[in-house]
Amino acid sequence: MRVRICESAEEAVSPITDGATVLIGGFGRAGQPVELIEALIATGAKDLTIVSNNAGNGTVGLGALMGSGRVRRILCAFPRQVDSHEFERMYRAGHVELELVPQGTLAERIRAGAAGIGGFFTPTGYGTELAVGKETRIIHGRGHVFEEAIEADFCLVKAHVADRAGNLVYRKTARNFGPLMVACAERAIVQVSSLVPVGGIDPEHVITPGIYVDSVVVVGGERA
Repeated sequence: MRVRICESAEEAVSPITDGATVLIGGFGRAGQPVELIEALIATGAKDLTIVSNNAGNGTVGLGALMGSGRVRRILCAFPRQVDSHEFERMYRAGHVELELVPQGTLAERIRAGAAGIGGFFTPTGYGTELAVGKETRIIHGRGHVFEEAIEADFCLVKAHVADRAGNLVYRKTARNFGPLMVACAERAIVQVSSLVPVGGIDPEHVITPGIYVDSVVVVGGERA
């Protein structure tokens, strides 16, 4: 599969349509693909299901997307932070549905989707409200709850460097969810700070192989 090198963030996100499920990378503000999110807002796509570690900060990036009224549902581990004003406003008004997922469970549900398995049993959440309506089982004397894999149409992820084959290197905490999301989504859209020729990344440094990547756009950096 040939990786599409896009001229703009708007071009990169143009395939995203109403009703899509979109994974959005980042660990709070760290590693959040802000420019791709802003481009998604500009497209006007609505009724989106968003999967992310948190529900946005302030009024930029994911926070702005939450405040735009385009999100129908969000799955995340940390919906409320000191500056998650937009999510709180939309949630209290009944405009967005929340599925709260423990952070480790969220990561594993994404990984399960990437691996092509239907789900897994975990002790996390057993005996709590998070297990209501889900299958439970006692395994080795300990209660477990079944969590379904997450399947996604798209992901928006920020990496540090890509080559023209789509191989990716991440920077610090941007690596936490990025590799899982790129492997899980049907179409992976990635913004990077630098684009290098094939061979410009040491193979030992590649975190995500280009076979998982569909589109790459350089934001505020260099391309070769």
